[in-house]
Amino acid sequence: MNSETRIVRLMTVRIIPFLVLLYLVAYVDRSTLGFAKLQMNADVGIGDAAYGLGAGLFFIGYFLCEVPSNVLLVRYGARRWFARILITWGAITVAMSLISGPVSFYVLRFLLGAAEAGFYPGVVFYLSQWFPARHRGRIFGLFLLSQPFALIITGPLAGGLLGMEGVAGLHGWQWLFILTGLPAILLAWPTLRFLADTPQEAKWLPAEDRAWLEAELDQERRSGARASHTDVLRTLKDKRVLLLALYFLPYPLAVYGLTTWLPTIIKAFGVSNLTTGFLSAIPFMFAVAGLLIVPRHSDKHDERMIHIACSAGLGAVGLFVSAAAQSHVVQLGALCFTAFGLYAAQPIFWTLPSRLLAGPAAAAGIAIINSIGNLGGYIGPFAVGAIKQYTGSLTDGLYFLAGGVFLLGVVLTFLIKGTIEQPGPTKTTVLTE
Repeated sequence: MNSETRIVRLMTVRIIPFLVLLYLVAYVDRSTLGFAKLQMNADVGIGDAAYGLGAGLFFIGYFLCEVPSNVLLVRYGARRWFARILITWGAITVAMSLISGPVSFYVLRFLLGAAEAGFYPGVVFYLSQWFPARHRGRIFGLFLLSQPFALIITGPLAGGLLGMEGVAGLHGWQWLFILTGLPAILLAWPTLRFLADTPQEAKWLPAEDRAWLEAELDQERRSGARASHTDVLRTLKDKRVLLLALYFLPYPLAVYGLTTWLPTIIKAFGVSNLTTGFLSAIPFMFAVAGLLIVPRHSDKHDERMIHIACSAGLGAVGLFVSAAAQSHVVQLGALCFTAFGLYAAQPIFWTLPSRLLAGPAAAAGIAIINSIGNLGGYIGPFAVGAIKQYTGSLTDGLYFLAGGVFLLGVVLTFLIKGTIEQPGPTKTTVLTE
């Protein structure tokens, strides 16, 4: 085993499982809403359109606070900023148990997005400060395993917690928010103690390994046509950053549009809440496979854009077939392929910003890309809800999601390939033992 492999493996084992745990908790908190809807809407008087609007308002708060959050992360350090994010989003998730109508639902969803803003792009930036670029597709894929794992866990967990109806005088959906919000608060202290802001502060990494890693990352920062500055407005004006934001938009659009309404789709099969939870977990098992297989293949062949386009194409086809299918089995099977494709594309996408940006510009650029792209997370749930209320069916909503993924995730690939894709850093100094 050469030293590079050993160092990357050591960092992977030390850093990735903890970050997966943190984002798993975040994603559980996001995805419980779809299950809470099964009881909450009738209890507090929220219709389908209002639910779709409130679900999407999360991403308005997220959009407005994303860039400032990532800029402050650079200033205060990742571990402190991540701990702050954990406490605030956990507290607001618990407060969701106090929803009494549409207005309080809208306010708390907006505040939850504002509280969590910066965590995901902060982790992407954080990992880019630790791992050489040639390893990042696989590393981002491992980190993103937290999303499907969270959705696999959330289904059965939410189904069980909804069964706590009447315990201590609370509804099941209230217990769902309380018991999924508390772990985020409890993880703030371990985050402060466990994470190191930079490789130089990692006492668990031998000095010679830290020196090699810093030399390697420094050479990457100096190579290629990368922008490196502290001007957020200058980054916002970068055409390549805006193209990447548009290129990322179909994934939040489809993923959140689907996951927000997936329990409703499954419930229409005529099954219980608990069975709905278990069946809702199945597509995300395929998402795990996509994250393990496709980014590794992309790293091995040092190719990004075609891998992204093919994965997005599979996701679009899956959504289309699911909408057109008359059989519940075929519909669920198509959603499995959808999850495989949509999740496989995302870690490969996140290798692209570090090809174009370095230093503080990378932190701001990643936040801009994620915040603008995540407006799809507002558009998706709201559009599906509005379409359902207008037509009485989710089918046209799924067609809408399929079209968005195909146009922005597949067609756009070939229109912007020459602008976005630039040679990544070449493999340089590799130490051997």
